[in-house]
Formats: sequence, C-alpha cells, structure tokens
Amino acid sequence: MSNTDVKDDLRGALKASKRGFIATGVFSLFINILMLTSPFYMLQVYDRVVASRSLETLFFLTALMVFLFGVMGTLQWVRSRILVRVSNQMDQYLSQRVYSAMFELGVRSPNQRTSQPLSDLTSLRQFMTGNGLFAFFDAPWLPIYIGILFLFHPAFGWFALGAAIILTIVAIFNEKMTKKSLTEANGENVKAQSLATSNLRNSEVLHAMGMLPNIMGRWYKQHQTFLEKQTTASDKAGIFSNLSKVLRMIFQSLVLGVGAYYVVINEMSPGMMIAGSILMGRALAPLDLIIGSWTSFNNARTSYDRLSKVLNAIPANEQKMPLPTPTGQVSVEALLVVPPGSKTPALRNVTLNVPTGDLVGVVGPSAAGKSTLARALLGIWPASNGSVRIDGAEIQHYNRDQLGPHIGYLPQDIELFNGTVSENIARFSEVDANQVVIAAKKAGVHELILRLPQAYDTVIGSDSGALSGGQRQRIGLARALYGTPKVIILDEPNSNLDDQGEQALAQTLQILKAQKTTTFVISHRTSILRHIDKLLVMKEGQVQFFGPRDEVMKKLAVQKAEQDKLSQAPA
Repeated sequence: MSNTDVKDDLRGALKASKRGFIATGVFSLFINILMLTSPFYMLQVYDRVVASRSLETLFFLTALMVFLFGVMGTLQWVRSRILVRVSNQMDQYLSQRVYSAMFELGVRSPNQRTSQPLSDLTSLRQFMTGNGLFAFFDAPWLPIYIGILFLFHPAFGWFALGAAIILTIVAIFNEKMTKKSLTEANGENVKAQSLATSNLRNSEVLHAMGMLPNIMGRWYKQHQTFLEKQTTASDKAGIFSNLSKVLRMIFQSLVLGVGAYYVVINEMSPGMMIAGSILMGRALAPLDLIIGSWTSFNNARTSYDRLSKVLNAIPANEQKMPLPTPTGQVSVEALLVVPPGSKTPALRNVTLNVPTGDLVGVVGPSAAGKSTLARALLGIWPASNGSVRIDGAEIQHYNRDQLGPHIGYLPQDIELFNGTVSENIARFSEVDANQVVIAAKKAGVHELILRLPQAYDTVIGSDSGALSGGQRQRIGLARALYGTPKVIILDEPNSNLDDQGEQALAQTLQILKAQKTTTFVISHRTSILRHIDKLLVMKEGQVQFFGPRDEVMKKLAVQKAEQDKLSQAPA
C-alpha cells in the first residue's frame, strides 16, 4: 500500500461522511439566517410598534418570531442528530481498522501494547458531537453579520470588524500558548494510563508481595506529572477563555454606547441600536465558543495525529491471492530475526528443512532463541533477513485469516478470553461442537471439561481464575489442535502439567505423529524428547545441532563428556 493510501485512512473516513457534513452546512445556513430573527424583531418593535402603538402589528411580529425560533430550534436539533450519525459512521468506517492496527502494533512492538487508539477514536467521535464543532460551522457567517451591521451604520460595521479582529488575535495567542502544554499533558496521561493497565495485569503479584505502595508511587509520580502539565495548560487556556468572554461582553455593551451616540445625533433609530448590539453579540459568539472549546479541539487534534501515526505505521492488510492449503512442509533459510525494540539479533543464520509430519523437539539454554524461533515460524516477528516458508511459500505471502486455521500455537503464557470453554477452543469462530470435542479429546482435556460447572458452556474470563494453570494450558492445547491444523508449535507445553497432564500430552504427540502433522515442541523437560523424531539444539541464537533425535543425543553426550574432561583436567 502506498503512503498516500495510508494517509487517506482518516481522510477517507471523513470523505465517506461528506454528505453528512454538506447537510450540516446547509442546516447551518438556515439556522444562521434564522438567527437574524431576534435583532430584526427588536428593530421592528422599537421602530414600528412603539412608534405606531399598533398592538395588531406587535401580535403578528411576536407570533412570527415564536414560529421562526421554533423552526430554528428544530433545525438545530436535526443538525445535532446529523453530526451524531456522521460520527457513528466515521466510527464504523475506522473502528475495525484501528482495532486491527492496534493489535498489529502490539505484535510488532510488545512494549507499545495499549488500547489508546480506540480511546483516540472515541475522543474524535465525541468532539464531532459537541458544541465546539458547531462553532466552526457558524464562524464563516461572521462576515455576513458584519456586512449587515455595515448596512445599519458604517460605525457599527467598523466597530464589529475591529472586535472580531481582536478576538481572532486572542484565539491565535490561545493556540500558540496552549498547544504545546496540552499536547505534553495528553502524552503524560497516556503514559500514566498505560502504566496503570500494565500494573493491573500483575495485580496478584503486587498484592502477594506487598508491592502495591511502591508501584502505586511510581504511577502517582507519572500521574502528578500529567496533572502539573494539564494544570499549566488549563491555566493558560482559562486566561484566554475568560478574556474572550469579557471582551465580547465589553464589545456588546460598547456597541450600545456607539449606537446611543448616533441615536442622539439622529443618524440611527433606537431599534437599530438594540438590534445592532444583539447582532454583534451573535457575530462574535462563534469566536468566543471556539476559544472556550479549544481544549477539546486540541485533544481531538492530538487524537487525530496519534491515530494517523498508528495507521501510517500499520498499513491495512491487502488481500493476497489465496494459496493452496498447506501440507505442513516447513523450511527456514538463513534466518535473521531482531526482536521489536532491540538492535541485537536473537536468531542468526538459522537454516532448517522439516518435511511434512515430522515431530521436532527444540531445546537449549535460556535466551538461546527458542521462543524467538517459534514467533518467526508463526510469522509474528518478521525476518530481518532470510525467510520462513510453508510449502515453499514465504509465510508473509499467505493471507493470515486463511493460514490461521491451518496453524496451531500454544504459547508459554496461556491467554484464554472472555467466553465459554467451547468458544475458546473454537478460536471464537462459529462453534463446531463435533470439532471442539475432537480437539478436547486429542488434548486429553475432555473429561476435565465435563467436570466443570457447565461443561463446555462454562464461561471463563481472560484471567481464567476458576481454572488452574495446568487446566488453562490443556484448554489452550485443545485450541491449538482445533480444526486439524497442518503445523503446530507448542512452546513449553508441559510447564504447568502434573504427571497425568504429561501422559495426556504424550498421547497428544502420538496422535499428531499418526496424523502427519508437522509439530515443533519447545521444552526444558527432557521427558518429552522420547516422543519426537528430530532434535534441534539452539545456542546463542544459532543452530548448534539438528537431525534425528538419537544422532543429536549422541553428539550432545560426546560434547558433555569432553566438557567434563576439560573441567576435571589439572590447571
């Protein structure tokens, strides 16, 4: 996707709502025309009714005035409803795109995992339904109101023009003085919220070890920084907002004095004096409202900029031509992987060829690159150099939604999501009860699920508090097996299992072997190695040994014997 296409994500959402904005502009046209009702009513009452003492004229003008204000109120209500629907349309246009980009960003940069993009979209939608946006639709009518004041008397026109210029200068100073402070305050607020969210995910650890006061202190320090910057920005904005209101009241009062002067010298009627004051107040009102709502406008602008950066960094996935269903043949060629946020490669020059149906064990010390290899095989972390191929096609050339059902993954940290057990196993697609039970039986968890309060319909939360670590791991394994995937990657699948769970896992591996499912098993426990075909030994991000299990085990034994011999040699 080109950069232009990416930048047009937000603009495209606004463009899709063009008809709504045009309708809002048309309604604003008639609303602002009807805003002239009050000054012209005053003009007629003072200059016509009072002079003629005609009650019939007064009743007619009053009835007309009430009717026109009723029409104006109806138009304002309709205009508000239009903008609400425009904001909803924008949300529908962008929400799934933003949601997808938010998760893709979390995959690429784990330290930037946050739901802030959705909050930014909400902020934009709320601004579009607030009074601040109406001011931007009404402000273009300022020259027309000033033009009418010129028709009343040139002095009125020039006075209103000068007042408008002064308020515009105030608005510009407001922008210059508050933009940086408000942007910094918003940034600090995002950091404070991210820190709080991160702490909540580890609430049990914080509670158990009495860490809450210290962690809360760190959050509070960040929160205080946000409050200080927001206070500074709000103080500055308050100065200009109140200055704008005071100036508008002063100008509206002064124009009465100007009008009175010309009434005294018989160059203006009393009705024009009153009507001119009301009209100038209406002319300056949008400027005053813009200054008063500048904080919310700046927040919306900051949200727009943040969304633009996220969507620019994560282009929309283009649908590629569907590739044939994979059989499970996996090859890795000169693979180099640098984890997100790091500059040091975690994998270097890794080359493998795994035929369909092989059961590969992956072992090595901590930080050897085992989990990084798993993420690379899944296409989660892209290759900086080299490639990962399934059936000869680079994994990035598959459409993820088409490849996903053919891939099974059990991560170290099991995440089960809000929903029923069956929905979790079925990966939240349409639940195929038969396939759910088959996957559960393959994982050896069917009997365990039947003992839950509602069996497969038991609702579990994202924290799975009702389930033990081993139960969560086995349900996660059933999810990885759902739908008979062609390639399965199990990262420490027995880390939380008891002896019974270990036996169930061994049976699962035998089933996968019989089904010719290509399987990678990453484990520190050597008990699982007797079930595998090939063994991959990783060290410092490189392949140390790879081949049939027995051959590699012999090489490891020889290597260990040589190391023991060297360690026992006299210095």
